[in-house]
Amino acid sequence: MSGYPPLAERMRPRNLDDYIGQKHLVGKGAVLRNMLERKVISSIILWGPPGVGKTTLAKIISKQLERPFYVLSAINSGVKDVREAIEKAKKARFFSSPSPILFIDEIHRFSKSQQDSLLGAVEEGAVTLIGATTENPSFEVISPLLSRCQVYVLQALEKEDLLELVDNVLKKDILLKEKEITIKEDSALLRYSGGDARKLLNILELVSNAEISKDKIVIDDELVTNNLQQNPAQYDKNGELHYDIISAFIKSIRGSDPDAAVYWLARMVEGGEDPKFIARRLIISASEDIGLANPNALLLATNCFEAIKMVGWPESRIILSQCTIYLATSPKSNSAYMAIKDAQSIVKQTGNLPVPLHLRNAPTKLMKELNYGKEYMYSHSYPNNFVIQDYMPDEIKDKELYTPQVNPQESKIDERMKFLWKKK
Repeated sequence: MSGYPPLAERMRPRNLDDYIGQKHLVGKGAVLRNMLERKVISSIILWGPPGVGKTTLAKIISKQLERPFYVLSAINSGVKDVREAIEKAKKARFFSSPSPILFIDEIHRFSKSQQDSLLGAVEEGAVTLIGATTENPSFEVISPLLSRCQVYVLQALEKEDLLELVDNVLKKDILLKEKEITIKEDSALLRYSGGDARKLLNILELVSNAEISKDKIVIDDELVTNNLQQNPAQYDKNGELHYDIISAFIKSIRGSDPDAAVYWLARMVEGGEDPKFIARRLIISASEDIGLANPNALLLATNCFEAIKMVGWPESRIILSQCTIYLATSPKSNSAYMAIKDAQSIVKQTGNLPVPLHLRNAPTKLMKELNYGKEYMYSHSYPNNFVIQDYMPDEIKDKELYTPQVNPQESKIDERMKFLWKKK
């Protein structure tokens, strides 16, 4: 197969009709498709796991809008490279023509100074920035740049998307369509790909090459597993193992097993994982899994994140270990997580219910005449700084969203709420 690019590159979609997945962004009537149909695009950041089509989508956008396309990789580009790319883009623009597209892969790896060097060109409209990142841009992209971009979240591909991709490959790829390939079992193929289209195609190509001497190739779970075992992957910070290990890490904390949690932490440390990535997951776990059972957990996890930025590597591993053990051994409660989840569900079901009049703000005379804020009772004017009144819209005023769980901290909360609210 020498002389041909890798399968993943051969099968890269060239237009939205061939693009698989991300229907919430590019499906019929979706936001990005609407923009492209109107021939307009603002600076955007595409955030999602590896292999879900961020780079491909950027190229399709450029092609469909017929704009010059400049590419920088954050791994090997400095401030000088950024400035040179911007200058080239400016020179390529004629009069009132739309601005060229500057695509920056792994923009989260850019330093503050590198990101600062983009600000002027983006603000002036000299370039339209498309950044791609696997990390939360709220943490990794500076605020001035983030405020000038719209963030779109790409999701890991679903089973149906991956199977559609495999079917397309076997029918359309210049090399594989000439072979008689049958997918007998797809469990291992899908499991090892982890929602990553690039990884799926790499596995498919690996297995096909391994069976190249055969006239007929039957792909089953055993064949896939055996071939991957012969080509073991090291810890890949952007691959399936990355997500499997962080999942095992968080589940060990949730399950109150400090030994397992520290083991998975060590796997990430030895694999060269970004300590900030680990610390952010600890912050999430502190709220999602521990929450009100031990409010100090969130404080410690937040301080852990700040501490590793001050101390650096490798000493930060000790800070991460301390926080991990503290969270794993803390009492657990997901009441805060469940409360906001249920509240969001109610909002989606009921829409924009009106704010009760007595809770509305009344800064003007007209608002006061309309009874905004009338009959509101100021809690601090009553015993125990509390008075019974309705705070929810009338339609859902009897809904209970927060349910204290059984642990010492929330048992106290439960007692206080029952004392204050009586029968409610």
